[in-house]
Amino acid sequence: MKDQLDTFFENSNFDTDVPRFGHLERFEKRLNPTGKKKTFSYKWMSIAASIILMLGFWLGTNQTNSTIVLADVSPQMQEAENFFVTTISQEIREIERFRNPKTEQVIEDALNQLEKLEDKYQELVKELNDSNKDRRVIYAMINNYQSRIEVLQNVFKQVDEINNPIKNQDDEIYL
Repeated sequence: MKDQLDTFFENSNFDTDVPRFGHLERFEKRLNPTGKKKTFSYKWMSIAASIILMLGFWLGTNQTNSTIVLADVSPQMQEAENFFVTTISQEIREIERFRNPKTEQVIEDALNQLEKLEDKYQELVKELNDSNKDRRVIYAMINNYQSRIEVLQNVFKQVDEINNPIKNQDDEIYL
């Protein structure tokens, strides 16, 4: 076996030459790179995100809803609108207390009428903005609120008649 190894090494042409000049330095440079790595910098990304965020806030504050509502016309109109809104919401809560299978249809019809009146009111708000606080539009808005209250009062009467039919018949006899 020793003979075979000796013949193998004698016949093989191993590269025993000295490496080229600077080989060791190139090898060490590859093992320990000292150059800058190209890394992704989040610094520029955060600056761009901040700018976009500030631009969004600025656009949001400058593009606020500039519609005029009844309360913007005068302090008296603001007081009237607050009164109507509070009264209507209280009446609706009171009507909801009397909701039962007998009164369901009457209450639903009334709420549908109120939704239609609310849609008309939104149209009046647009007209108020277009007409530059025209008095006729203001009166129509107040009339809309009054119509809502009338609808709710009629519902109270109908619900009372449904819930107390005998009492209401006695009241009519004495009149």
